[in-house]
Amino acid sequence: MTAAAVTARAPAKINLSLRVGPLRPDGYHTLATVFHAVHLDDQVTVTPVDGDAVTVAVSDEHGDPVPGVPVDESNLAVRAALRLREAAGLSGAGVHLAVRKVIPVAGGMAGGSADAAASLVACAELWDTGSSREHLASLAAMLGADVPFALRGGCAVGTGRGEHLEPLSMRAALHWVLAWSDTGLSTPSVFGALDRLRAGRPVPPPQIDQRLVTALERGLVGAVGMLVDNDLEEAALDLRPELATTLAAGRQAGARVGLVSGSGPTLVFLVDAQRASRVARAVAREPGVAGVRHVTGPAPGAALVA
Repeated sequence: MTAAAVTARAPAKINLSLRVGPLRPDGYHTLATVFHAVHLDDQVTVTPVDGDAVTVAVSDEHGDPVPGVPVDESNLAVRAALRLREAAGLSGAGVHLAVRKVIPVAGGMAGGSADAAASLVACAELWDTGSSREHLASLAAMLGADVPFALRGGCAVGTGRGEHLEPLSMRAALHWVLAWSDTGLSTPSVFGALDRLRAGRPVPPPQIDQRLVTALERGLVGAVGMLVDNDLEEAALDLRPELATTLAAGRQAGARVGLVSGSGPTLVFLVDAQRASRVARAVAREPGVAGVRHVTGPAPGAALVA
């Protein structure tokens, strides 16, 4: 082992475009998405312990417990540590994971995937596994569709279930106001609602609008605002109709566009930097909004914290 404790961080993501194909026989949907990492990070600090147990504790940025996050082997950060330990052929390598949550829980921003990516990076350093980034990415893909992107960061087109990534270069930083809810949304329930709403409709294979890719690569922020979309928004609003009022408030306050992030219920508003405060104040007044934050992207992927 190389250190008594190691900390890594990983970013939240926004889906600038999320196209959802028809339900597959295996119960999943084929996706085409544009991932965008933003400067809103969870941190995972790993500390060696005697024996072979992998334990986890989760707190918010103030040190208070975070409800709704599992603290057993179903926790994605724990699963990441176990997967890496198995791949490295280690025995007796017990570890405690202290997760500091900033990314909203069940908010559509892949906070659990960020924790898993940070856990992989931190444990690889702690255990001195010598794992290449490519090896960590292969382990990430086994853990969940969003984990490879949390490891990579930046901006990328994702296909399959989101795990196949094609990096994009961005010419301009994007400013966002995030508004998260006091209660989360279950991703399976949102996909289920989408299937129900689509019943009887033809669903084409998912495809990203190449105009959005071009706008991102050329730094055309105005065009980006006109081209972002999310097939899951209809389902999220069906389950949580009050979100539509908050979306309208942000747009009226000067946001270029507002949309549901992933499966929701976190809402994201693309703003000009000088209008961020006004938009944040407007959406913070809406019922059910638990917090707001101004962030920028793209952000780098999972990395050690010095």
